[in-house]
Amino acid sequence: MNASVIIFYLISAFILATGIMAVTNRKIFRSAIALLFSLTGIAGLYFWMDVNFIAAVQIIVYVGGIVVLIIFSIFLTQRSGEEMPKPHMTRTVFSVLAVLAGLGLTCNLIYQYGFNSASNLPSTFSADVADIGTQMLSTTEHGFVLPFELVSMLLLAALIGCIVIAMKVKQEEK
Repeated sequence: MNASVIIFYLISAFILATGIMAVTNRKIFRSAIALLFSLTGIAGLYFWMDVNFIAAVQIIVYVGGIVVLIIFSIFLTQRSGEEMPKPHMTRTVFSVLAVLAGLGLTCNLIYQYGFNSASNLPSTFSADVADIGTQMLSTTEHGFVLPFELVSMLLLAALIGCIVIAMKVKQEEK
């Protein structure tokens, strides 16, 4: 086992641990911070794979944008510091069953795919930033303009929803 494999396992363990903490923590602010660390770990994985542009986009968009939006919406609610209620046992059982079914399906798909050996693949791949930008803003068959616009409208709707939820109704004075 070389250093590269050890680094991959360490980053993967960090991502999994913080992801589990984000889902299982009963304090919502701590869950958001664990999500922040998990997404930062994914950016670290991109840096490890030497895909620096995608890692920077991961940090800017997800860590810098979405997690900040989530934390902003948490602080706008009135009960941001309270502990979330413990889930019912039936929900926990069904959640574990759903996770196991998804894990089984994923392992089955990976087993059936039949990956090519790593020796046939090129050792590095180059993704020029200009090519990535052209592809993202392309309106052709494999372009990504429509998903970009849909995500921007979704984030705008989420921000408006957070503001509406956080607005306190003034009580009429007698």
